[in-house]
Amino acid sequence: MEFNITRLSSKGQIVIPAEMRKDLKEGDKLVIIRNKDHIILKKADKMGKQLNEDLEFARRTEEAWKSYERGEFKEMGFDDFIREMKKW
Repeated sequence: MEFNITRLSSKGQIVIPAEMRKDLKEGDKLVIIRNKDHIILKKADKMGKQLNEDLEFARRTEEAWKSYERGEFKEMGFDDFIREMKKW
Protein backbone atom coordinates (compact mmCIF):
# COMPACT_ATOMS: atom_id res chain seq x y z
CA MET A 1 0.00 0.00 0.00
CA GLU A 2 1.21 3.49 -0.83
CA PHE A 3 0.10 6.78 0.67
CA ASN A 4 0.93 10.43 0.27
CA ILE A 5 -0.49 13.81 1.25
CA THR A 6 -1.81 16.49 -1.09
CA ARG A 7 -3.92 19.63 -0.76
CA LEU A 8 -7.19 20.87 -2.15
CA SER A 9 -6.85 24.14 -4.10
CA SER A 10 -9.26 27.07 -3.83
CA LYS A 11 -10.74 25.83 -7.14
CA GLY A 12 -11.42 22.35 -5.71
CA GLN A 13 -8.51 20.75 -7.56
CA ILE A 14 -6.11 18.20 -6.16
CA VAL A 15 -2.72 17.12 -7.41
CA ILE A 16 -2.05 13.41 -7.52
CA PRO A 17 1.60 13.03 -6.48
CA ALA A 18 3.89 11.91 -9.34
CA GLU A 19 4.74 8.56 -7.76
CA MET A 20 1.00 7.80 -7.44
CA ARG A 21 0.15 8.50 -11.09
CA LYS A 22 2.73 6.30 -12.84
CA ASP A 23 0.10 4.40 -14.86
CA LEU A 24 -2.17 7.43 -15.47
CA LYS A 25 -2.07 9.53 -18.60
CA GLU A 26 -3.72 12.78 -19.65
CA GLY A 27 -7.35 12.20 -20.56
CA ASP A 28 -7.82 9.09 -18.41
CA LYS A 29 -11.25 9.05 -16.78
CA LEU A 30 -11.33 8.60 -13.02
CA VAL A 31 -14.25 7.65 -10.80
CA ILE A 32 -14.52 9.37 -7.43
CA ILE A 33 -16.47 7.56 -4.74
CA ARG A 34 -17.20 9.23 -1.42
CA ASN A 35 -18.59 7.56 1.65
CA LYS A 36 -18.55 9.91 4.62
CA ASP A 37 -14.85 10.57 5.35
CA HIS A 38 -13.50 8.16 2.71
CA ILE A 39 -12.77 9.25 -0.85
CA ILE A 40 -11.72 6.62 -3.38
CA LEU A 41 -10.25 7.49 -6.76
CA LYS A 42 -10.25 4.68 -9.33
CA LYS A 43 -9.54 4.45 -13.05
CA ALA A 44 -12.87 4.20 -14.86
CA ASP A 45 -11.61 1.56 -17.30
CA LYS A 46 -10.94 -0.73 -14.33
CA MET A 47 -14.56 -0.50 -13.18
CA GLY A 48 -15.97 -2.77 -15.88
CA LYS A 49 -18.51 -2.31 -18.64
CA GLN A 50 -21.45 -1.87 -16.30
CA LEU A 51 -19.97 1.19 -14.58
CA ASN A 52 -22.96 3.45 -15.26
CA GLU A 53 -25.43 0.82 -14.09
CA ASP A 54 -23.38 0.13 -10.96
CA LEU A 55 -23.12 3.84 -10.14
CA GLU A 56 -26.86 4.34 -10.67
CA PHE A 57 -27.59 1.38 -8.41
CA ALA A 58 -25.27 2.80 -5.74
CA ARG A 59 -26.96 6.22 -6.04
CA ARG A 60 -30.43 4.74 -5.67
CA THR A 61 -29.34 2.58 -2.76
CA GLU A 62 -27.87 5.59 -0.96
CA GLU A 63 -31.04 7.57 -1.67
CA ALA A 64 -33.18 4.74 -0.26
CA TRP A 65 -31.03 4.50 2.88
CA LYS A 66 -31.37 8.21 3.54
CA SER A 67 -35.14 7.96 3.07
CA TYR A 68 -35.25 5.02 5.48
CA GLU A 69 -33.18 6.89 8.07
CA ARG A 70 -35.61 9.83 7.86
CA GLY A 71 -38.50 7.44 8.54
CA GLU A 72 -39.87 7.80 5.01
CA PHE A 73 -40.64 4.17 4.34
CA LYS A 74 -43.62 1.92 4.30
CA GLU A 75 -44.21 -1.72 5.06
CA MET A 76 -45.68 -3.92 2.35
CA GLY A 77 -46.23 -7.54 1.54
CA PHE A 78 -44.02 -9.57 -0.76
CA ASP A 79 -46.24 -9.28 -3.86
CA ASP A 80 -46.59 -5.52 -3.43
CA PHE A 81 -42.85 -5.24 -2.98
CA ILE A 82 -42.18 -7.14 -6.23
CA ARG A 83 -44.65 -4.92 -8.13
CA GLU A 84 -42.90 -1.83 -6.75
CA MET A 85 -39.46 -3.18 -7.72
CA LYS A 86 -40.61 -3.82 -11.29
CA LYS A 87 -41.26 -0.07 -11.62
CA TRP A 88 -37.53 0.56 -11.14
